[in-house]
Amino acid sequence: MSVSVEIAEKRFGETPVLGPMAFTVERGETVAILGPSGAGKTTLLRIVAGIDPDFRGEVRVLGDMAMVFQEPVLLPWRTARENLTIVHPGLGRAGADAALARVGIAERAEAFAGQLSLGQQRRLSLARAFAAKPQVLVMDEPFVSLDRDNASAMLDLTLGLIAETQPATLFVTHAREEAERLGARLLELSGSPAGLTPLE
Repeated sequence: MSVSVEIAEKRFGETPVLGPMAFTVERGETVAILGPSGAGKTTLLRIVAGIDPDFRGEVRVLGDMAMVFQEPVLLPWRTARENLTIVHPGLGRAGADAALARVGIAERAEAFAGQLSLGQQRRLSLARAFAAKPQVLVMDEPFVSLDRDNASAMLDLTLGLIAETQPATLFVTHAREEAERLGARLLELSGSPAGLTPLE
């Protein structure tokens, strides 16, 4: 087991957001959390990632974690290469360039992150997440706002990277077809407060 989640309750003030739930994610497994906007998907990921400790329950994560956010969290005044080496100084120039090549943006190594297209920024975010070969990967709607062709290419790229590194992957999306492309075990977040239901 790489990730174990047991939540009794999560509230924002007096409002209950997440209800009782429990699930695990094994190394090499992908679990997708589906549900409409506002269901609490990002809140759940923030709890798993340790960003939001204000809940009743327990989360256990074994191994190094990497997170890919809805919006690429990059340093716009740094180059694509520097966005990798600042986070992963052990990579060095050659390692960073190899990581950029793996996600198809080797030619943009010297470009500032703020000069990259949204699709290129998302590729850079993937490269940064996978550069350290994490044991746990948390992804919060990483393909949102991309057109169909770019989203499909990013899904294929993510599949390849997951196959190489075999992390325990927790993936949040509102698009069931994305989860199915990743071969994920499907859980739906719904209700008020929201709970998890396995999907076939």
